[in-house]
Amino acid sequence: MKAQSVSIFGLGLMGRPMARRLLAAGYDVRGWNRSPLPGDLIQDIPLHTSLAKAAQSSICLLMLADSSAVDAVLAQLEPHLAPGQLVLDMSSSDPTRSVAHAARLAAKGIGWVDAPVSGGPEGAAAGSLAIMAGATAGDFAQVRPLLEQLGQNIVRVGGPGAGHTVKTINQLIVGLTIEAVAEALTLAERAGIDPRLVQQALRGGFADSKILQLHGARMIERAYVPGGRAVIQLKDLRLAQDLAAAVSTQLPHLASVIARYERLVAQGHGDLDHSALHKLLWDDTSQ
Repeated sequence: MKAQSVSIFGLGLMGRPMARRLLAAGYDVRGWNRSPLPGDLIQDIPLHTSLAKAAQSSICLLMLADSSAVDAVLAQLEPHLAPGQLVLDMSSSDPTRSVAHAARLAAKGIGWVDAPVSGGPEGAAAGSLAIMAGATAGDFAQVRPLLEQLGQNIVRVGGPGAGHTVKTINQLIVGLTIEAVAEALTLAERAGIDPRLVQQALRGGFADSKILQLHGARMIERAYVPGGRAVIQLKDLRLAQDLAAAVSTQLPHLASVIARYERLVAQGHGDLDHSALHKLLWDDTSQ
């Protein structure tokens, strides 16, 4: 087993730029995906011929759609793992499942770090992701050099599961802010103000944000190519709802934005960018 070898399980919108960043940094990286991908998307990323081969890497990095996908891949992966290896789950997953995975793997001498990210494919390509990690101090130290190739703000926020808890909180903020920006830009257009000038006028003030500038541009252009898919945003908001229920906390705005994302997905728009919440709002106000 080569030192610093990395297998990336999941070559989607995030997995591909992360693989390229690590390859450029000199890591021995190979990818594995559950379903075939078009050759033009992955032609520059070496692939494993089987999951068993992929399981031989020092670090097995998971970048999958949801907790169920993590569970399914890990169930196949785990029988091939040996003491000294480490599983790095950078997906957005259920914190309680992360705690269970970490305990089970630790009993076999296998490390676990949940280190979900924020910043989207653009941040992954630039190596500027925000990374929130849950792990023991030793496991975190082992993967920190790798994480530093992918992100600029890397914080160990607690033990296993804590990373996914903080990502859930992050997604709560993202989901509510997208809703706020969608409402603001819709109001601007309905009031006869150029929304591009709204972005420009608010830049640098208290109302400014990456979401206003980046997602706001997608809303203005009606260009909803993902970024982050609406169905994934809905999944993450439901995780926030579960977390709130577990700690007996009522979050009324969370409930309303979940209902709106549910409508968006039910209309067949789940694969659009999560900024497409603006489309739903615009269509509603056009009636």
